[in-house]
Amino acid sequence: MSARGSYDAGRFHDAYDKVVAKWPAGTEAVTVPTPFGETHVHVTGPAGGRPLVLLPGGGAATSASWYAQAAELSRTHRVHAVDLIGAPGRSTPAGDRHPRTVADLTGWLDALLDGLGIADTDLGGHSYGAWIALHHALHAPDRVRRLFLLDPTQCFAGLKAAYLLHALPMLLRPTPRRVRAFLEWETGKTPLDADWLTLQEAAAGFPERRPVTGPRPAPEALRALHVPVLLLLAGSSRTHDSAAVAARARTLLPHVETVVLPDVSHHALPQSAPSGLGRRLGDFLAAPAG
Repeated sequence: MSARGSYDAGRFHDAYDKVVAKWPAGTEAVTVPTPFGETHVHVTGPAGGRPLVLLPGGGAATSASWYAQAAELSRTHRVHAVDLIGAPGRSTPAGDRHPRTVADLTGWLDALLDGLGIADTDLGGHSYGAWIALHHALHAPDRVRRLFLLDPTQCFAGLKAAYLLHALPMLLRPTPRRVRAFLEWETGKTPLDADWLTLQEAAAGFPERRPVTGPRPAPEALRALHVPVLLLLAGSSRTHDSAAVAARARTLLPHVETVVLPDVSHHALPQSAPSGLGRRLGDFLAAPAG
């Protein structure tokens, strides 16, 4: 566990609540027990709608970051947006038992789906959350109907050296000023929601657990995946080479559609995504499973 910098829990939770307030009216918050701790989930949409589970990026992304897509997606789906266990948010790890391996992560997500009463689901993730979502689809393809990956990291290509160099000061000693400087560098001229940016700053020094990292999914496993996949890439991402990611995915996944979203960077997603993203996702998720 790390608790670096001058973390202010009250400021963080106030900022978190302000972003959650952007979700559709009637959104519920539920807590689901798992072997790795209690997982906080925001739920919205018709009770009889097809389930959709959304995983945020790492760091301070949190479940709240899906607010700009929640209204459109909840028209047809029962949306479940998750705070990652051990990351900033309102999920609470169980003592020292937090996910340490990919198998732990997929086991946590299996337990979460069981606790929510979901046998099979549509699944989506951004960045690190997309990495988790892809691993879970490989682990339990019978539980994933359709999968979308929003600018996924470490799935099909590595990170750019310049990105790692700019991120290093923030990772070594996170402060609100360093968080803002890094996000402004990566997102360039993309307008960022002021409340969302405040949440990112307020999470500096959050007592998070070390995230699970590992190699990219094995090529032979990806070639055997028959779940339909929508791969959405940030055209202005400084995280990785979007064209290389798309090309690699097309050689590995048998049922993938790739789309490059123009004029948006990695960390501007999903909250500052181009207009129409929610409808594109909804159309993909509404298609027959086969």
